[in-house]
Amino acid sequence: MEFNYSYNGNSRIGGTGDNTNMSFSPDLTRSPTFFRGDLRQNVNFREAISALHDVVVSDLRFKPKDKTAYKEWAAQQHEIDWQLVAAQQQKAAAKLKELYTELQELNRRSFDRTAPFYVAQQKYFQHLYKRDYDAWFVLDPVITVHPDEVFFECFSQDESSYGRLSASYEVFQNVNEFECGTTNIDYSEALYGEFQKIRSYKTTQFQVDPSGFEVKTTGESDYKEVKIDLPDSWVRGFLQVSSAMSLPAITFDLHPMDLYNLCFVLRRRKEKKGPRSLRYVLVPGEPVKMILEPWNQEIVCSRSPYTGPTPTEIRVWGRRRLLILERLIPVAKSFKVHLLGNGLPSFYVADLNDMAFTLGLSGWTANDWSRAGNFDLMAPRSDVDTVTKQRVFEALKTTWYAKPDELAKSLKLDRSIVLGALSAYTQAGSAIYDLNKNVYRARELSRDPLPLDALRFSNDREASATRFLDGNAVTISTSLMDSNGILQLEGTVRHSNHTYEPKLKIDGDDRIIQAECNCNWHQQNKLFKGPCEHILALRMKRSRVLINA
Repeated sequence: MEFNYSYNGNSRIGGTGDNTNMSFSPDLTRSPTFFRGDLRQNVNFREAISALHDVVVSDLRFKPKDKTAYKEWAAQQHEIDWQLVAAQQQKAAAKLKELYTELQELNRRSFDRTAPFYVAQQKYFQHLYKRDYDAWFVLDPVITVHPDEVFFECFSQDESSYGRLSASYEVFQNVNEFECGTTNIDYSEALYGEFQKIRSYKTTQFQVDPSGFEVKTTGESDYKEVKIDLPDSWVRGFLQVSSAMSLPAITFDLHPMDLYNLCFVLRRRKEKKGPRSLRYVLVPGEPVKMILEPWNQEIVCSRSPYTGPTPTEIRVWGRRRLLILERLIPVAKSFKVHLLGNGLPSFYVADLNDMAFTLGLSGWTANDWSRAGNFDLMAPRSDVDTVTKQRVFEALKTTWYAKPDELAKSLKLDRSIVLGALSAYTQAGSAIYDLNKNVYRARELSRDPLPLDALRFSNDREASATRFLDGNAVTISTSLMDSNGILQLEGTVRHSNHTYEPKLKIDGDDRIIQAECNCNWHQQNKLFKGPCEHILALRMKRSRVLINA
């Protein structure tokens, strides 16, 4: 999938000893989006934007060593006349000794002549480092300006980590103009280096440069054209994050020092064998406990009591990605942890006073958001007609952000209908769920509509579930609602002379919170990769029954 951007030059930072001007170049092909203001919380913003950079360049995938050159060398050794080599080595050693003595004498007499060479060599190595480093940036960050905050979003190179930095207007002062919307910004390694120069004693002006939209096309030489060809999995993973954030989770707060203790152990010790999980032991009224395997080292979070209603134990993997949060520990008030379940994604929201940094991690590093996902299949899936969906989205764009209850009340629609419409626009890249404030926000991921056939509806299990329904192979045997509003569904699905018995629980927001099936796929994967086709078919059968009732 190809993304085309047009920037009016590069983003830049400049200024004097007591003043810094930080200007981002937006994508000129998108609707005008701009913002201007002075940073009030300089240091916190510097640390947060640096942590966002750590997400962008993160790549913890296993990289096997390339042994091709070694195997070619080993094959050549069998063809060498070693006696001839030994004779040549003796001659070469004598000649080398003579030359080495001469070289030492020349170096002593002409050190000044060789010094420029080493300076040039060092500059060359720095050039290579920066060139390769820039290649790590897969997609320029997305920045969105809303009436209450400005937020950045990015995705890691290994497609397993998602970062979101939101800054309320309290972070700024002298905000004189802004235009709500979403755009891509030019972001380079050099710009990251300039971020490190932000200081509390300097006045730092932050702006998404509005003047770029005033430049006429006659100034083509000033434009920087960027074309990035991305795999569908990268974009689809970006969309899956918001669906996962809307699912029910076990939440608790971690004190910054407790997270520091975890990072400290991860820095000190290197696992050489599995399991490499991080176990959270949660008992109501007691401190949160973290157990690191395979050492079974226990970290008692004495400053972080668990306030949930029931005891539980959850294991997550890919724990070294938590080191991304290390830089935020000195400036964070607390970290709110959201755990979806064993081997499922987790979210860590850092409270930075008037800013919030959200780190979303897939179940484990190698299981990226695209393959681990299908969390959209567990999100609200009410069938909503096109006109109603457009009404909901237009109402959301009017205020830019809103809670589902507010939209349902203003539009006089059922809450499940609103959630179904918002879920559809989330998967279309037009909306995002804000885990920090528990609201939906309008956010267009790209200028042009995303190809949903490639990004969402290519799921084979959803297609199979639809075929089961069309073939009248699904039967609901039990449909019970408990006092807490949890619906328990049981039924049968006939498939290839087999009868499967899926069971699932759906909460009041039409989200799957628990599911079981006796099919082989579910027995192997549980819900780590989303629900199986039989669970989906049973859920879709209930939706059709409600529509036809």
